[in-house]
Amino acid sequence: MAAQQKLEARPKKWLIPLILVWLREESSYYGYEIMKLLEEEFGFEQIDGATVYRTLRQMEKEGLCNSEWETFEHGKASRMYAITVAGEAFLETWVEACEQYRRVTDTLSRVYKGRPPGSSKPN
Repeated sequence: MAAQQKLEARPKKWLIPLILVWLREESSYYGYEIMKLLEEEFGFEQIDGATVYRTLRQMEKEGLCNSEWETFEHGKASRMYAITVAGEAFLETWVEACEQYRRVTDTLSRVYKGRPPGSSKPN
């Protein structure tokens, strides 16, 4: 029965650090540009724009990013998002946690592949 269960074996809530890493690379981005980068660079297929904008608003409330309205010549306005010092600290902590997670998964994979099924612990 356990073998038939669908497992989700990856960390949750990737959207915030992925957005922050792009905001760190450039001084600022529009929400639409962020969605395109998530699709093109990280392979997110058909990312929901509402989710991205909701996440950006939440990040702004938490002080991880800030935004300013930019008005274009044709009169349309868009928010430009930029990372904050708190966002930099959050991202650094997240990346350190991912590196630790990677070490654990690498060890798990190495140990798993090194022992045939049903074998006992080495002597």
